[in-house]
Amino acid sequence: MRKVAKFYKVSEEQFIKDTEEFEGLNKEKAKELYETIKMPKRATKYSAGYDFFTYVDLVINPGETKKIPTGIRCKINDDFVLLIAPRSSLGFKYRLQLDNTIGVIDADYYNAKNEGHIFIKVTNDSKSNKVLELKAGEAFAQGLFMEYGITEDDDVNEERVGGFGSTNK
Repeated sequence: MRKVAKFYKVSEEQFIKDTEEFEGLNKEKAKELYETIKMPKRATKYSAGYDFFTYVDLVINPGETKKIPTGIRCKINDDFVLLIAPRSSLGFKYRLQLDNTIGVIDADYYNAKNEGHIFIKVTNDSKSNKVLELKAGEAFAQGLFMEYGITEDDDVNEERVGGFGSTNK
């Protein structure tokens, strides 16, 4: 297999800043949780997806949305993109969905102002009133690396400055 990327943690300072509104985390708790962040990894030798893990217990009620700061950034080869999707078993059991349908992490996001901190915003769209409960350390999403190309007449020279959603500003 060709190696095309490497996962890193964002800095502790960035993590604390980005988790202020998440699950009621204060600065001290965020510092403690920073040490427990698990790097994304594949479950088996032939798994395509890298599992992303939660570092806190999460309860997502039917119809509820959570924006989860992962504490992870990813350095990606220029001709690859990281696509994020819910774990298929959670989509099947709870209709867990990403609010942007699929996450697209571009190679230049790594150098964004927010250190390329990957957030995953999910909704429990259960039609049968199932509450999704995840324990700290459980996988909830997966990332897949895909090669992409550009058109022959592409002449874009702009560079990313901001973080999430900044390429259309």
